[in-house]
Amino acid sequence: MYAWPAPKVPVLPGQGRDLTVHDTSTDGRVTLGPGPVARLYVCGITPYDATHMGHAATYVAFDLAQRVWLDAGREVHYVQNVTDVDDPLLERAAATGVEWTALAERETALFREDMTALRLLPPRHYIGAVEAIPDIVPLIERLRTMGAAYDVDGDVYFSVDSARHFGEVSRLDAAAMRTLSAERGGDPERPGKKNPVDPLLWRAARPGEPSWDGASLGPGRPGWHIECVAIALDKLGMGFDMQGGGSDLAFPHHEMGAAHAQVLTGEHPYAASYVHAGMVAYEGEKMSKSKGNLVFVSRLRAAGTDPAAIRLALLAHHYRSDWEWTDADLAGAERRLAHWRAAVSRPDGPPAGAVVEEIRAALADDLDAPAALAAVDRWADAQHGAGGDDTGATGVVSRAVDALLGVAL
Repeated sequence: MYAWPAPKVPVLPGQGRDLTVHDTSTDGRVTLGPGPVARLYVCGITPYDATHMGHAATYVAFDLAQRVWLDAGREVHYVQNVTDVDDPLLERAAATGVEWTALAERETALFREDMTALRLLPPRHYIGAVEAIPDIVPLIERLRTMGAAYDVDGDVYFSVDSARHFGEVSRLDAAAMRTLSAERGGDPERPGKKNPVDPLLWRAARPGEPSWDGASLGPGRPGWHIECVAIALDKLGMGFDMQGGGSDLAFPHHEMGAAHAQVLTGEHPYAASYVHAGMVAYEGEKMSKSKGNLVFVSRLRAAGTDPAAIRLALLAHHYRSDWEWTDADLAGAERRLAHWRAAVSRPDGPPAGAVVEEIRAALADDLDAPAALAAVDRWADAQHGAGGDDTGATGVVSRAVDALLGVAL
């Protein structure tokens, strides 16, 4: 599966900084020193209702991480999946009368268009669950051989009790795990399971559902968590630098993925850091497909909104915060974009070195985009006020905003 075109990233004078992030698994800060190649895995969409602002906020956040690493002189090996077969996708296809493959293809194409418009750096590997099935099946077979998986009426489940470090990613107690499992695609009440939160590895074929050859597993399709594990282990290996996604993925998705990988490899940890973006609300409730309270990037674009303004509206909120999208967010972003563009339109301006370092420092400090925006605001205010005679300063600021914040002025 192909991703989307890569925007050109300007090279800035000086040297970027190491990235410090908040790690969910320790509830503390960790400074990442990944060496010459930074390895990043961000969980992708289930392709229906793409791309809403909750999606966009998450992917913009991890785009910033890539830009910090690039500015520090590192190569970035970024991998993202597409869950192009899963119960919610099949349910939406049935409800709308659209073939599930056509729905997945349409929404994935729309997602690519939105990511291109928002100037997100594409993953090196963009892989669908369906194309990963040949890699997934052997992992499930191995888990079953190891005694870490078991059958329930033809379905195959992972035993969380086989994973010595289970629970260390989300740090939740058993009651909270059971509640979230029920809310987020699990089946804790199913009879025959060893532990209520044990996740599905392989769903045996059902009438009317797509299925694939599972070798010794029989016909069926993979569970959600093992999909990402197969892709990440194949493309990144154990101990990659950052596992990213929305905060609703900490449990069960990232917890289960880490458990699968640790049992399969005998190594720990799965990722050096687990970094989670906050949830975006709209009209008083979390923006979600189930609630239908979605604001779409594509609809804003179709209405004539500059994608740079959409990106600035997202960057105005710290990635870890939960916040609510309003029309005022977008209006403020449009004013900021116009203010910045007018400031860099002059040939000279206030010295640019300090603002570049302020942006670098803010982003290296747990991707503090609001602080980075404030630094550019101060420079633009000074430009509109007294101006300056530093030839080339406006070009440096424009390139810094492009390279580090992904906003083309």
